[in-house]
Amino acid sequence: MKLDSDLQAIQEVRHFLQEAKAAQKKMEKMTQSQIDTIVAAMAEAAESEAERLGAMAVEETGFGKVADKKAKNLFVARDVYSAIKDMQTVGIIRKDDSKQVWEIAQPVGIVAAIIPSTNPTSTVLFKCMIALKSRNAIVISPHPSALRCSQESASVMRAAAEKAGAPAGLIHCLSVPSLEASGELMRHKLTDIILATGGTAMVKAAYSSGKPAYGVGPGNVPVYIHQSANIPRAVRLILQSKTFDYGTICASEQALVVDQAVKAELVAELKRQGAHFLNTEEKEKVGSILTIGKGMNPNVVGRSPQVIAGKAGITVPEDTRVLVAEESEVGHAYPFSMEKLSPVLALYTVSDWQEGCQRCIDLLELGGLGHTIGIHGEDLSIIEAFGLEKPASRIVVNTGTTFGGIGATTGIMPSMTLGCGSYGNNITSDNIGPQHLLNIKRVAFGIKEMPTESDTNRVVALVAESLESSNKLGITRDEVAQIIKSVLSEMQLHT
Repeated sequence: MKLDSDLQAIQEVRHFLQEAKAAQKKMEKMTQSQIDTIVAAMAEAAESEAERLGAMAVEETGFGKVADKKAKNLFVARDVYSAIKDMQTVGIIRKDDSKQVWEIAQPVGIVAAIIPSTNPTSTVLFKCMIALKSRNAIVISPHPSALRCSQESASVMRAAAEKAGAPAGLIHCLSVPSLEASGELMRHKLTDIILATGGTAMVKAAYSSGKPAYGVGPGNVPVYIHQSANIPRAVRLILQSKTFDYGTICASEQALVVDQAVKAELVAELKRQGAHFLNTEEKEKVGSILTIGKGMNPNVVGRSPQVIAGKAGITVPEDTRVLVAEESEVGHAYPFSMEKLSPVLALYTVSDWQEGCQRCIDLLELGGLGHTIGIHGEDLSIIEAFGLEKPASRIVVNTGTTFGGIGATTGIMPSMTLGCGSYGNNITSDNIGPQHLLNIKRVAFGIKEMPTESDTNRVVALVAESLESSNKLGITRDEVAQIIKSVLSEMQLHT
């Protein structure tokens, strides 16, 4: 009897998990040197296949640009690899000699990886590398619209790893992706942890699975341009960031919030560098296609300004790099105020930094809590105020948020999975790396004795006797004893 597709998908999940479990047990016994050799080979393979995989992603999904998909793959192969290659993930990884505590790394086991359609190949490469660096196996659930390129990326990683000495069966990618298959993968008893990158519903499902999960929230990233900013430089960095892969990275800029004092300069510079400002009619037409319900329209995500304009029934110059609409309101009724994973920006005008601060918070609360915020300016007191007050996990200063958020142009941990903390209902605010896929055991030596009641009584008697003999206090020995016992009791309560 032939199984229907749902049952086939579920059976495939179970089969892959069984294979992954057996392979991971072998991987767990490997040395740091062996692990590092495997990960180095994976990075080399990712680099050599970066362009081919990027082209596959664009062809299959219709999102983004081949050159930028390649760049994202190279970011994983180079920047992420450089950040993790010397990381200790086997055996005793730290010793604190003063406290006499050793920390021992232990893999979590099997990672269930949920992959988005916007960054499929780079996310697969990234999750495979960090999973194996921490001696885990990985089973990938790709987005249905990015199935072929996700499978090929996993295949490249698996071949490179096994050629370098990894056990067969560590890396799997589902061939029949579905909600049922993803659910089975996330809930199965052999799955140990979930890395979920995708829509809000998928991330919520990961957190509802009963398994430990790293989910990432949406990024409705606002960028404040203070009057102290270098406007030409700020515009150059913003447009480079926003137009990269047609805006498909969730850390890309979504709204510009500018001080009135420099608005005219900013608008002129945006136009000079390729921005097309939508008039009232154009804004209405483009706005009507940006969203479906309360979510993004997938037919607009990752498309060029010219394609988006065509879908809206308007025409823009061929050299247009980004579409900009002036906006004054925030909410689901105002599509330009929402996340737009495409080269479309909202522009808000504020009177000062305090109003700019509140506007940025409004935008984050609409759909980007805990993710990323950008600021351009030279006034360190304003930058500090933004860092202290904003409900965002990454405050990116004087660089594009796309690149700054993922750690390409900042000192943040390079990553393709960006946690949003409790602001965004995530378990961490970190950029995810191999360290998040480890259990850390602690060997702790005794360094002090726990005082007993007899020890306390002996101390009390000795001190009281000393004070009484010196005859310097106008209180009795019993009163002294009571004071000392009270102090010692307080000390024990606070240790």
